[in-house]
Amino acid sequence: VPGPCDPEDLIDGIIFAANYLGSTHLLSDKTPSKNVRMMQAQEAVSRIKAPEGESQPMTEVDLFISTQRIKVLNADTQETMMDHPLRTISYIADIGNIVVLMARRRMPRSNSQDNVEASHPSQDGKRQYKMICHVFESEDAQLIAQSIGQAFSVAYQEFLRANGINPEDLSQKEYSDLLNTQDMYNDDLIHFSKSENCKDVYIEKQKGEILGVVIVESGWGSILPTVIIANMMHGGPAEKSGKLNIGDQIMSINGTSLVGLPLSTCQSIIKGLKNQARVKLNIVRCPPVTTVLIRRPDLRYQLGFSVQNGIICSLMRGGIAERGGVRVGHRIIEINGQSVVATPHEKIVHILSNAVGEIHMKTMPAAMYRLLTAQEQPVYI
Repeated sequence: VPGPCDPEDLIDGIIFAANYLGSTHLLSDKTPSKNVRMMQAQEAVSRIKAPEGESQPMTEVDLFISTQRIKVLNADTQETMMDHPLRTISYIADIGNIVVLMARRRMPRSNSQDNVEASHPSQDGKRQYKMICHVFESEDAQLIAQSIGQAFSVAYQEFLRANGINPEDLSQKEYSDLLNTQDMYNDDLIHFSKSENCKDVYIEKQKGEILGVVIVESGWGSILPTVIIANMMHGGPAEKSGKLNIGDQIMSINGTSLVGLPLSTCQSIIKGLKNQARVKLNIVRCPPVTTVLIRRPDLRYQLGFSVQNGIICSLMRGGIAERGGVRVGHRIIEINGQSVVATPHEKIVHILSNAVGEIHMKTMPAAMYRLLTAQEQPVYI
C-alpha cells in the first residue's frame, strides 16, 4: 500500500511524538466536501492556537496509529488521553507543522442508529453532526497525516483478506470497469417518472381525527429517499379511502415535499394534519417488497454491503449492491427464490459470500417487516 510506513507496522501500530494543543467541537453536515473539511480544520486551529507572542499551553504526547485505532498517550505517564476507533475518523489535515484530527462524536445507542451526535437542523434544513477536532503540533505533521491515510488503505485490504478476497487479484480499475457495464437495476427514477405510478390522492377525514398510518424510511440507497406507508389503522381515514396501499411511497403532503427529510420530520408533518378535513398526498405506487438483482461475475468482486441478523446495515456507495437496488435498513426476505426469514445469520452470510452470477433478493424495510409479523405494535399518526 502506498505510504510512508511498512503496512505490517501499521497493523501492529506505530508511534509519533507530538505536542497536544487542545480540542474543540464543530457542527458539520454528514458528508461535507474536502474544501469544507479543510476550512473546518483551519477554524479548529484558529480556536486552539494561541496568538503570536502569547504562550501556547501544550502537553507532550505519543500519537499511536494502527489499522484499528488512534490513541493519544501522555508521553510521561503513558496514560491514555484519547482513544478513537479508526472508522470514526472523518478527516486528517496537516497545515504546516500542525495536524488536525477530526472524529465523529458517539451517542448513547438507544438514541441514534447513526453512532454520531446530531444537533438541530441548520438554516438550510440539513441535519448537522457534532465533530471533535484534536489539534497537534509536530515536525512530522505531514508524515503523521500520510500514515493515518495509509492506515485506512491497509485496514481495507485486511478486510478484503478476512473475507477471502486477495486484494492483488482485484484492481480498482477492474471494479470500475465492472460497474461501468452494469445498469442501475430497479431504477427508482424510471419507476417514479411513469405517470401511471404517480398520483395525487385526496383523503377526507374529520377535524381532530388522525390520518391513521404508520410510516417508515425507504432506506439509504433509494435514489429518492422518502417515507413508505407500512401500516394503516383499521377503520381510519387512510384505510377507509381505499386509495392507499402498504408500500406506497409518499412524495409530498399538501404540496410539502418529504423527499430527503428525516423520518421524525415527516411524522411531525403528518401529525400536524390533525385539524384538517381534507389532505392531499402525492404518492408513488410501490409494492411493499423491493426486488434486488446483483450481478457478480466472480467471487473476487465484493458485494459491497453488510448484513446483521438478516438486516442490511451498511452499503458501499457506487458498488454492485447499490446498483442492484440494495437499501440500508431493509430485511432480506428471500435469496434466489429461497426464503431466509427464519435462517440463522451465519447461513445468510454463507449464502451471500458464495453467490455468483445473478443474485436475486427480495427485501423490505425492517420496521415494516416487524409490524407485519406482529413483533411490534403499530403507533398510528
